[in-house]
Amino acid sequence: MLRIHFTEKDLARVRMAAGPDPLWETILSFHRIRDRRAPLAYGEWRREARSRLNGETSLLSALVPQRGYFPDFLTPGQGGLGLDAGLDALRATAPDRIRGELALLRASGARPARKDGTRPARQDPGGRLATLADSGPGHLGRLVEVIRTYHRAAVEPYWAHVRARVEADRALRGRALLDGGADELLCSLPPMVRWRGQVLEADYPVERELSLGGRGLLLQPSFFCRTTPVVYRDPALAPVLVYPVTHSEPLPLTERAGPSLGRLVGHTRSAVLRAIEHGCTTSELARRTGVSLASASQHAGVLREAGLISTLRYGNAVLHTLTPLGGALLRGGAHADGTSRP
Repeated sequence: MLRIHFTEKDLARVRMAAGPDPLWETILSFHRIRDRRAPLAYGEWRREARSRLNGETSLLSALVPQRGYFPDFLTPGQGGLGLDAGLDALRATAPDRIRGELALLRASGARPARKDGTRPARQDPGGRLATLADSGPGHLGRLVEVIRTYHRAAVEPYWAHVRARVEADRALRGRALLDGGADELLCSLPPMVRWRGQVLEADYPVERELSLGGRGLLLQPSFFCRTTPVVYRDPALAPVLVYPVTHSEPLPLTERAGPSLGRLVGHTRSAVLRAIEHGCTTSELARRTGVSLASASQHAGVLREAGLISTLRYGNAVLHTLTPLGGALLRGGAHADGTSRP
């Protein structure tokens, strides 16, 4: 169980991340690509991404075990500014910090105790962790290139979908914040996270107490986070809670216009799509477009079947947001990744 302790000052400093963090998504996706769980959410991505991985990933495997602790320095806060900014911050990590976090990594992978009571540390085939602990510029440069290469193969081709799911989650949390302030926002988080007055509890693989001490908390929704949230091991780092977004339907990650797209004609449905641009409930959709509630629901259903909108539950209502394909169609001349057509 994870318990995050708030003060009144912390509540005033709760904030949402501006979008997906490419380094968190990259590192967490490396967990997902090595297991077979959640096939509806990740199955197609896993098959496609594995086929692209021709590069060396053994260094990442040594740093990011399938379960348990991985070093905090892999996901610096500057990652929220973009992949390059995050990798520059990683490259500048202090040697003492690298050595300390790698020592924690080895200890976290300790095997059962010997007869004398000692525990052998995590094995390090090829001495990769020991070499990285020297923290010379060349060693960190190699790690940065491995992460960049993996990101290009396994995350970058799907970034539009990652961003769309995170934006849908941000729309839900923004509604909660507007409706009831920070308390309502914290209550709206996924079921594995529970707001108990001044304490935010979350399912977690170990017992952990984290006091914010007036620093506030950054809420970071993540496409590749699964089942339980993630926090930094080092309590001195700026507090961030990375939590899973809701995977509302088993949509494939590659853009494929289904047969329902042909039904998307007429001024009314175009107006419905425009009304959903910044997110809205079905009731709001009906008011904005001047149609009945039943008609608004029907139009939203057709758009959802065509892969143009995503629908998530919000309290007793549902919230509709655009998918990358819906955004591209609305912009009338841009691809789903945001680039313009020639």
